[in-house]
Amino acid sequence: MNKSTFFSGQPVLAQLIKMIPDSLLLQVARRHGSDRYCKRFKSRDHLITMLYACFHGCTSIRELVTGLEASYNKLSHLKLHSCPRRSTLSDANSKRPVEFFEDLYKEIYQTYYKVLPDSRKRGPVEKRLFILDSTTVTLFSDVMKGAGRPKVNGRRKGGVKAHVLLDAKHDVPRLVCLTEGSRNDRIMMPKVNLTRGDYLVFDKGYHHFKQWEEWTTQGISWVTRLNDVEVFEILKEKPVSIPQQQDGVCQDIKILLGRGSGPDTPQITVRLVSYYVDSDKKIYHYLTNNFHILPATAAHLYKQRWQVETFFKRIKQSNPLRYFLGDNENAVRIQLWCAFIKDLLIKVVKDQLLRKWSYANISAMIRHHLMNYLDLKAFLNYPDKLKHYLYPVRNDHQLVLFRT
Repeated sequence: MNKSTFFSGQPVLAQLIKMIPDSLLLQVARRHGSDRYCKRFKSRDHLITMLYACFHGCTSIRELVTGLEASYNKLSHLKLHSCPRRSTLSDANSKRPVEFFEDLYKEIYQTYYKVLPDSRKRGPVEKRLFILDSTTVTLFSDVMKGAGRPKVNGRRKGGVKAHVLLDAKHDVPRLVCLTEGSRNDRIMMPKVNLTRGDYLVFDKGYHHFKQWEEWTTQGISWVTRLNDVEVFEILKEKPVSIPQQQDGVCQDIKILLGRGSGPDTPQITVRLVSYYVDSDKKIYHYLTNNFHILPATAAHLYKQRWQVETFFKRIKQSNPLRYFLGDNENAVRIQLWCAFIKDLLIKVVKDQLLRKWSYANISAMIRHHLMNYLDLKAFLNYPDKLKHYLYPVRNDHQLVLFRT
């Protein structure tokens, strides 16, 4: 019987850690001084420990340390010489610079985003599409200031808000900014750095005429929705053809925004497209600074904004973000950055496979076999070969010893 090569090599976690070069880890650690005054529990050990917690779904430091102790004979594959104590991990979560994990995510993205293939067949416009949005993770303490009013008893929950610029082509965030839950979404707008010819989609929460005008000057095309209380002046109306009307386009006009909004509000010239959605029985009004694309294209681009909502759902369902391994702001930020790093590693594995697997199936496979000796990519590429090793073809034909 042939021997299967799937169950040999190194643990699954060690294979995932190898996707992050040690030279890159050392470079980022030196840049931020995250190993200063640390004798044993270095930044790399901290990263591996937190990634173990994210992949395994640990809800407490005791559960995390106990799980590592149970796999003590396999820690050498991870280049961990000892299992960290609970107090050591707690101190590292509260004192190690969170910029190390933030910068590490950016470096990993810059390393892999060029080789990630398209997850779906898209046109040239969708390949340059970016989506801007935010999501809030509720904290059961007032570590970070949450949004909304406090309760009747005076207690108030905290919250951390993740501002994300999603690369729609690769389905991974290009830029992430973590702030308190009470911060406005518009603080993310000046940090968006795109190139000429890119497309940016965002909802009505990013209402800032001055920033819209700067993006137009930079050659960035953007699409958003019109606020119901917005005052504008019609400058020119473009006729809508019969095929466009059949597609759902109701109106295509050139307008002047900002009239009557105050002396400090600039007036900008944009394009207003009214589009009828048959499933909702409603007309939606979209704003864009691109006067060359078809009116239906502007509506379809805004429809792609739902992709970022799917990404937020993926992050919250596959990571234990209801339980944090620390009661301070630094620990919360570190765990969130490790969750984004984990999501990026799984996405890279998914897109490098020859066989199509869903993100949820790969995430579950890694969680169940995190410390098992399993060649992850080989097994996911050829899972059917395993049957021939476990259940070989039986030959029930009885051979004759003496020929008659």
